[in-house]
Amino acid sequence: MTFRDRTEAGRQLAAVLAPKLAGRGDLLVLALPRGGAPVGAEVALGLNAPLDLWFAHKIGAPGNPEFAIGSVAETGPPHIEERAVQSLRVPFSYIREEAAIQQADLARRARYYRGGRPPAMIEGKCVVLVDDGVATGSTAHAAIKALRARNPARVVFAAPIVAADALQRLASDADDLVALDAPRGFTAVGQFYDHFTQVSDEEVLSLLAASHPA
Repeated sequence: MTFRDRTEAGRQLAAVLAPKLAGRGDLLVLALPRGGAPVGAEVALGLNAPLDLWFAHKIGAPGNPEFAIGSVAETGPPHIEERAVQSLRVPFSYIREEAAIQQADLARRARYYRGGRPPAMIEGKCVVLVDDGVATGSTAHAAIKALRARNPARVVFAAPIVAADALQRLASDADDLVALDAPRGFTAVGQFYDHFTQVSDEEVLSLLAASHPA
């Protein structure tokens, strides 16, 4: 399955989610920025639900920042990929320091995107957490784990593309998981999009402003 862009993927995802969540008055859509924001905006529109952001980021291996050995969310402790850490013999001191750096950066980004607006109230909500795709599931796992600490009524994870290897893992994390396709053996989410340009800060801010008119 290939999508034209994130907007089209979000619309298709919303069409699948809508009948599953029909009649709920406690919906909140949280997008993982930046790539998840255009997808989440379409989901929020299709569900007639408010949109906000939820922040998570991978912890890269020493000397190889693109290889995830864990991840951290806006709040809560880091998630560690035990096998990767053991095989690379990564010291815990590195993980602790890198997690602190990433979490401080996530807090800074949250302040920037939200401006003076407080984060959405999560407790008691049915939260739909959205991303534009999942390759390993590490970041999504950390994001869901951090959400659980905020006591939502329900957590639904939704993405157009979720790697088959990550599907079962995330399905056990969330109360429900919705993916439009779950292919095997892929390494880049972008290969499932015709247009997969980097989402700008300005686009994220514009999407949030549309969901939160003054």
